[in-house]
Amino acid sequence: MQFYVYVLRSTKNEKRYIGSTSKTPEIRLQEHNVGANRWTRINRPFIMVYSEEYSTNTEARRREIFLKSGQGRKWLDQNIPG
Repeated sequence: MQFYVYVLRSTKNEKRYIGSTSKTPEIRLQEHNVGANRWTRINRPFIMVYSEEYSTNTEARRREIFLKSGQGRKWLDQNIPG
């Protein structure tokens, strides 16, 4: 089984959403665009701007937590086109 970290960007307001999943990032994008949770329902529609693949859930969760940190947001700003 593979695990993923993904970054979505709202086309409505340019906000970023960072998540991790065992589903493919494309499936999660579809779920978010139909209102999978309250925050994404309010800020949809989204486009996928970045994803990474990991062999364990622990690795994926660590990366997700990093990307949500100050240093992680800085890394995203420098490496993912806005």
